[in-house]
Amino acid sequence: MGPIYSYQFVIMLACAVFYYRAADIEDAPGLLWCGLSLLLYLLTWLWLGWGLLANLLAQVALLIGIAIVRVLRERMGH
Repeated sequence: MGPIYSYQFVIMLACAVFYYRAADIEDAPGLLWCGLSLLLYLLTWLWLGWGLLANLLAQVALLIGIAIVRVLRERMGH
């Protein structure tokens, strides 16, 4: 059985949907946020071989990173 049949795959999709919806609420590019989430999850899960907790913490780190970038852009007047 490959990765598509695992709970990690379902959680990865749920994170991607979360980021897409969050971007929609924030009037931000949904595909960018969703793509970053998918890319980060695939990197941590399949390439680095991290477990569920580490993958979720990476998603939280992405959320914090997006928030920091948005605050910095707002302060710079963009």
